[in-house]
Amino acid sequence: MQDVRLKKLLFRASHRGFREADIIIGGFAEAHLEQLSPDQLDEFERLIDQEDQYLYAWIIGREPTPEQFEGEVMDLIRTFRFFAHSTLGADRGA
Repeated sequence: MQDVRLKKLLFRASHRGFREADIIIGGFAEAHLEQLSPDQLDEFERLIDQEDQYLYAWIIGREPTPEQFEGEVMDLIRTFRFFAHSTLGADRGA
């Protein structure tokens, strides 16, 4: 059952329709989903249920993250963003 959930979350994270979000959120999912606890997976799912423009703005710090979406997983995604940016280049991963 967990394997099916991970596959669905990975697909949703990688096919958002917003290139920058696909790179960061999809890249994070590909690299880290299997290591997340069930509670962290729930948190990740709540995050990817949000609209791209809001989620992306929270990740890059353009907008303050609402308290209910702040947490360990958001921190992990923000850290991954800097990794993606430095690895993929300035024109990708924002």
